[in-house]
Amino acid sequence: MPAPAAPITRQKKRARFDIQLDRHEAKYIIPISYLPEIRRFIEPFCEPDPYGRGNPPEYDITTIQLDGPALPLHHAKEVDAYNRFKLRVRTYGKPGSSPVFLEVKRKMGHRIVKSRTSIPFEAWSKDLMFNPRVSLAFKSAKEEVGFLEFVRLVRELDARPVVLIRYTRESYFSRFDRYARVSFDRHLLYQPTNSWTNWGEGRRWYSMDVDLAQNKQYRFSGVILEIKTLSDTPHWMIDLVQHFDLVRIGNCKYSTALWQESLFRGTPFLAPWAADVLLTF
Repeated sequence: MPAPAAPITRQKKRARFDIQLDRHEAKYIIPISYLPEIRRFIEPFCEPDPYGRGNPPEYDITTIQLDGPALPLHHAKEVDAYNRFKLRVRTYGKPGSSPVFLEVKRKMGHRIVKSRTSIPFEAWSKDLMFNPRVSLAFKSAKEEVGFLEFVRLVRELDARPVVLIRYTRESYFSRFDRYARVSFDRHLLYQPTNSWTNWGEGRRWYSMDVDLAQNKQYRFSGVILEIKTLSDTPHWMIDLVQHFDLVRIGNCKYSTALWQESLFRGTPFLAPWAADVLLTF
């Protein structure tokens, strides 16, 4: 599990990447049996994420997903809106051992632009968004602007916590390219919530490591492989996709959690594909 200062260490080491990057992302659901061979394939091109611990290099991520009362951010994903965004409140390792990161992740077509601001773990609260009494010291003017943008969107949407997402990430950085990353996400869990400060401790988590949630077409559960690049994809990444015959698939952890919950709760955000899948059982 990451040491308390690990997120800050990573931020310093990779400071040139903590700006608003115009990125491209692709996700693939792979059988867990592929992992050893893919690790060997990327080894000449990648180094372990210094934030990770162990072999393979891993860390846990816990995210509070915020949305408006009518779930507009979820529905934007559901209709595949060209220009959409997510509001995420994220921490690493055991909650309380690292800062909280406020993220606005925008998707415009295939382009990803993300702004991120770190704050002390104990500073995060509902009051910080709607009635701030805490004076924050930001590392840069860009972080302060990112914080104000996050607050603006929360207030405009009247956003509130909807669901917690937790998973384990195995992560690698390219040795040669300006920005190229490979990660594997597994042990995906979710928990409905309305709390701003409870990070899921003492409450039941529900698994998303099931075929219905992960892979609707090929019907197997596995690992989420994600590759992230700038506009020019390295040749070795193209070779990786072709060598393993990977099929790109959309996978939004937030919407997947809502869709899965709807199967059991009868809530109104049941995905169109979910009803079709249920009819096959």
